[in-house]
Amino acid sequence: MAHDNGLVKVASRYSVEETVRRLESSFVDKGLRVFAAIDHSGEAEKVGLKMKPTKLLIFGSPKSGTPLMVVAPSLAIDLPLKALVAEDAEGSVWVTYNDPEYLKERHGVPEVLIRNLAGAGDVLAKAVE
Repeated sequence: MAHDNGLVKVASRYSVEETVRRLESSFVDKGLRVFAAIDHSGEAEKVGLKMKPTKLLIFGSPKSGTPLMVVAPSLAIDLPLKALVAEDAEGSVWVTYNDPEYLKERHGVPEVLIRNLAGAGDVLAKAVE
């Protein structure tokens, strides 16, 4: 696991496709909703461009996120949460997401409320073990 610029990167043992499938399944198991899945590399291919497999999952829970946005409305720019699943130049697959501590500082969210987001990292990490 690596931290950089408020981002957390977790290595996945699986392909991008399998990682996305595992994440989606884990989100559902935890009662989270997948709002959207964006296939960046697929869209690039449609216009004749190439990029390594890259997908973005937008997920969360209105029950957990809404109280945060009520207290810190600017947090809506970063919610719902996002998980970027991408293959790097060496063929390794990574899951990247915003560190809740970074979001707390960025938006001035009280410690007691940022806990609503803290468990997402565990869900992401366990899905790719």
